[in-house]
Amino acid sequence: MSYLKSLIKTTGNEFASIVEDGVQAADVSGYIDTGSYIFNALLSGSIYDGLPNNKITALAGESATGKTFFALGMCKQFLNDNPDSAVIYFESESAITKDMIEERGIDSSRIVIVPVTTVQEFRTQSIKILDQYTKDKSDMKMCFVLDSLGMLSTTKEIDDTASGAETKDMTRAQLVKGTFRVLTLKLGRAGVPLIVTNHTYDEMGLFAKKVMGGGSGLKYAASSIIFLSKKKEKDGKDVIGNIVHCKNEKSRLTIENKMVDVMLSYETGLDRYYGLLELAVKYGIFKQSSTRIELPDGTTQFGKTINNNPEKYFTEEVLLQLDEASKKEFKYGNTIRTNDTEESDSEWSIYKKDLTLH
Repeated sequence: MSYLKSLIKTTGNEFASIVEDGVQAADVSGYIDTGSYIFNALLSGSIYDGLPNNKITALAGESATGKTFFALGMCKQFLNDNPDSAVIYFESESAITKDMIEERGIDSSRIVIVPVTTVQEFRTQSIKILDQYTKDKSDMKMCFVLDSLGMLSTTKEIDDTASGAETKDMTRAQLVKGTFRVLTLKLGRAGVPLIVTNHTYDEMGLFAKKVMGGGSGLKYAASSIIFLSKKKEKDGKDVIGNIVHCKNEKSRLTIENKMVDVMLSYETGLDRYYGLLELAVKYGIFKQSSTRIELPDGTTQFGKTINNNPEKYFTEEVLLQLDEASKKEFKYGNTIRTNDTEESDSEWSIYKKDLTLH
């Protein structure tokens, strides 16, 4: 062991270590609560965790699927949970305003908006901030957001446009890949998470599928990639928010291709409890009784009643059981079984739809 430590010393790399002692630039030392229990579970395998605090997480979807809303919701939760913290928000869509931030209850004195137009600007400015943050060894916790990668241009594209040239910049994908190659390790060393929003499009072929734009750079660098799609949620005739379908397209922490639904309310943002009812029934914490749900105390309620007053029914004891269930559902190395038979996601989605009707 002492010989290994002497070898490490000769490298001059302060971040090199024996794995038993922890991998400083890679081990997850903490998580950021997203504001939704079920979304936390999808990202980390625990309803109490969420976004890893030193990794890149991508939120991808078509226009108006709530990517910015999601990102701002996570920023709010991060700032609320960490009084001595700040968010650096790299913004390429000219969409974020002071009113938008403050109307969502986000502390505007602790969020810095950095307008960026090109991949090069984002790369240079983010690395400068990270290097200074690492050098200062500040106790302030930091979170980075890039909203959005798809809207970033390149210096060449801007120069060509100014000169009237119609050629496409074929180097953009390489620039993006190079940017994330540099950022990934720096973020890990600094313990800073990066949330990236990006666009998806339909890839034409025999079987059309959604793919994320911008080349392979973000695909390789991201610890998790979540694809978002939505449908409107109504209360009578009034649209009160969106149900966002979240698919775990890639993950190094949890099982890929899992899907959950979260509720984005226009008034309150991410609904903390939405999606837990289905998980509770699947793992026998609550039981399906005809059109009602049987609770642990033997009483029954409609699913809609439980969702409308979740604090009453999702007690601390129930939440602890749900946390164990989420580990079985989303973590690697756990087989999901119901009545000793494996249950597919497609079967579960049909069952979940039936639950929400009542």
